[in-house]
Amino acid sequence: MGGVAKPLSAVAGVGQGASPALDPLVATKLWQNPCWFSFRLNFVAFRFNDPVYRWIETRYGLMRPEFVALYAVGLREGVAAKNIVASAGLPKNTLSRAIQKLLQRRLLKRETDSEDLRSYGLFLTGAGRRIFDETMPVMVRQQETMLSALDDDEQRLLRQLLDKLVLASPGWPTEIDHQEGHSA
Repeated sequence: MGGVAKPLSAVAGVGQGASPALDPLVATKLWQNPCWFSFRLNFVAFRFNDPVYRWIETRYGLMRPEFVALYAVGLREGVAAKNIVASAGLPKNTLSRAIQKLLQRRLLKRETDSEDLRSYGLFLTGAGRRIFDETMPVMVRQQETMLSALDDDEQRLLRQLLDKLVLASPGWPTEIDHQEGHSA
């Protein structure tokens, strides 16, 4: 692939100096990048995650992996640690340490599964529930602020498109062959 990629935006003027507040490399990655899809999704996710996780760390002293685990348990009480690992996109050892810290701080509690005595589920304690309940409105406000750039129909379409991608994702490769990209 030679030369600079053309701006890859359907919005008029985007990629041609329309975002002077962006770092030049960020602007290039957003608007002149053949892999625009994943970069733009990550950019938007970062604009949600970074301020939220910094606020949570400052207010509650929880690092991102710890809050990821607490949030997962808050959404689905009784979940096993392996399910949090599967849903979080973080290494197993990182989440294991995070869960241990939450147990030590008494934000989570562990209960043996009555059907499989070798397994256990995780539950929020009262203190963990308070943190979960206090963070939710802040997270919802951040999401609403971000989505306010779209009207109701655009938000509905975005949800539908993301739903479609999520439902298609089990068919995507989870690894890339190490030989791919090498010439014969």
